Amino acid sequence: MQNDNLIEIERLAFGYGKRSILKNINLTVKRGQVIAIMGNSGCGKTTLLRLIGGQLKPSQGGVRVAGESVGELDRGGLHRLRRKMGMLFQFGALFTDMTVFDNVAFQLREHTDLPEDAISDLVLMKLHAVGLRGAAHLMPAELSGGMARRVALARAVALDPTLVMYDEPFAGLDPISLGVTGNLIRRLNDTLGLTSIVVTHDVHESLKIVDYVYFISDGVIVAEGTADEIRASGSPFVHQFVHGEADGPVPFHYPAPPYVDDLKLGEQGA
Repeated sequence: MQNDNLIEIERLAFGYGKRSILKNINLTVKRGQVIAIMGNSGCGKTTLLRLIGGQLKPSQGGVRVAGESVGELDRGGLHRLRRKMGMLFQFGALFTDMTVFDNVAFQLREHTDLPEDAISDLVLMKLHAVGLRGAAHLMPAELSGGMARRVALARAVALDPTLVMYDEPFAGLDPISLGVTGNLIRRLNDTLGLTSIVVTHDVHESLKIVDYVYFISDGVIVAEGTADEIRASGSPFVHQFVHGEADGPVPFHYPAPPYVDDLKLGEQGA
């Protein structure tokens, strides 16, 4: 019987040397869901994606994807598992010297033995799904930011992955492109039977499309819940994050001695 949880993370810890990034993370992602991971910059969101993808290995605990312990896989096992994953990088990360068509075709040419006519059909199908079949001949420099993000999304789903991970998919987009991208993430997830993890700072757009949200602060999960539960949360951290307040659990001021003490030191130096 297939496990409903595509991803299971238990007691996960990770750090660089003595610098701790993630501490005792427990997180599950059910098949078919769109999950958001939110938190302030540097809290470990992208690091978590790298642990799921096997680019990094946990210091403690484990990450299981589709029943496999990612940190224990050899190179061949990781390659096999990553074939089931798609990734949309920040700002798209398209190959600048390839056309839109060739960007989407790249993985199909690298990882399958399909004939070129079959690859062409699949590429046009994916581009049509994101509304850009007519832009297949364009170069990345000819695309707007929103169009580039949609091409990157077509490339991320080119191999029909089980899991797609999005690293800040809304960054730098205008309101129209932002809404289009959010709707595409949800629609492709449901239409193609995907599971999606969205790392983002964009609370309001994300809450329109996600099934569940995890908030990370200082390397630990400080809140979690459905979109409605997050909107109604009484957590000071969640309230500050959702409403974009300058001060709260995440302080506006970097730690410093009392201001008057610094002034006195300045007077002494004079």
